[in-house]
Amino acid sequence: MLEKYIEKKLVESVKKMGGIAAKLTSPGLDGMPDRLVLLPHGKMGFVELKAPGKKPRPLQVRRIKQLQMLGFACYVIDSVEQIGGILDEIQSS
Repeated sequence: MLEKYIEKKLVESVKKMGGIAAKLTSPGLDGMPDRLVLLPHGKMGFVELKAPGKKPRPLQVRRIKQLQMLGFACYVIDSVEQIGGILDEIQSS
């Protein structure tokens, strides 16, 4: 299963919940997560997508830790099965 397939399923799931899964491009700030998930009622989280079994690169790990230290929720998804649980977590935060 490719990362793009998992990303597509995430975007579809977020849309069904009435939210937005914005693709992040951040020139000059490498290592940012792939998507910013915005759900109704002001709920949000950063999501890094990976192919099954793949791990974030060291720079991505540092960027995720930096965002978490600022108080933002960050998640790494490497399977379609994780999507529902993570979206539930974002929504209930």
